[in-house]
Amino acid sequence: MALSIGIVGLPNVGKSTLFNALSSAASAQAANYPFCTIEPNVGVVAVPDDRLDQLTALIKPLKKIPTSLEFVDIAGLVRGASKGEGLGNQFLANIRQVNAVLHVLRCFEDDNVTHVEGGVDPVRDRDVVDTELCLKDLETVEKRRERSLKNTKLGGKAAEEAKAEVATLDRVKAALDNGITVRAQKLNEEEHALLQDLFLLTDKPVLYVANISEGQIGKEDSDPRVNAVREMAAKEGASVVVLAAALESEIQQLPESDRPGFLESNGLTEPGLHKVVREGYKLLGLWTYFTVGEQECRAWTIHKGFKAPQAAGVIHSDFERGFIKAEVMRWEDLVKLGSESAVKEKGLLRVEGKEYLVQDGDCMHFRFNV
Repeated sequence: MALSIGIVGLPNVGKSTLFNALSSAASAQAANYPFCTIEPNVGVVAVPDDRLDQLTALIKPLKKIPTSLEFVDIAGLVRGASKGEGLGNQFLANIRQVNAVLHVLRCFEDDNVTHVEGGVDPVRDRDVVDTELCLKDLETVEKRRERSLKNTKLGGKAAEEAKAEVATLDRVKAALDNGITVRAQKLNEEEHALLQDLFLLTDKPVLYVANISEGQIGKEDSDPRVNAVREMAAKEGASVVVLAAALESEIQQLPESDRPGFLESNGLTEPGLHKVVREGYKLLGLWTYFTVGEQECRAWTIHKGFKAPQAAGVIHSDFERGFIKAEVMRWEDLVKLGSESAVKEKGLLRVEGKEYLVQDGDCMHFRFNV
């Protein structure tokens, strides 16, 4: 499933540093000047999952294959981007192509890293970005409204549909005029469907990252900037991950064997990146199911609400087309009981049909015939 999260924010807030940490194979350049990232860098990042680790430890397959997410490092945005300032047009086009937004907000002081707004204020920075995105969305909505307005003169059913569309667009436009993002407008399903093909920038779900310095680790709960970001996000119903991107980048440069000790010495139980990836996965409404065997233990990404044939289709379209049934057991039952045969003996392995709603953490075998 080709789902991507765009890393956005003002220049010099730590976007490319975070991207480099997320994907050790990535080559995004990080430097102390705006627009250091011009072309969007793309990195595919494994989703950390303790359940897959436990299943692999039990079964000892030849391969362990985690599921993954795609992160896109996008050029920094500045005031006036909606009118083409900086790399505005390119920035906005790149955001339009992703499924969700990871908004990096700078919460650290550093005299060696300039700030385009002249000082550190993460809430103001969020407002700058949202304002530019709202302005661009306004342009898009106004263009569609002009076209729909012409259709109201056609007569009949087409005219009635066009009038309803204009009414919705007017409400969305009025809210955008007041700086209210589309995702904050609480549109119903019908209204969302109407706007879907506009790919509005402020309609994308958002995750905030409060980027702190190494010296702020352990003091996050009393940090005024971090708390300001948390309060802001809470009002939106959004999540926040607090991390030190520079330190996360250091962690990724270490050998695997040295990382636990380094984390402990810095008061961390796991890399902050793990939280970013997990929260990104949740943001997109994704779940994981597993296939297990001697050859491989593998995690597969599905949307919450997928039925068994759809989940099978993630492996191969033939699996969905010729779906017969699925054998299903819970990952925790398999780990606890130690083998598939033990799960069967306890009556905990089920045979499910086409209407079965796959659950996060299911272990599945599919039977199909093409």
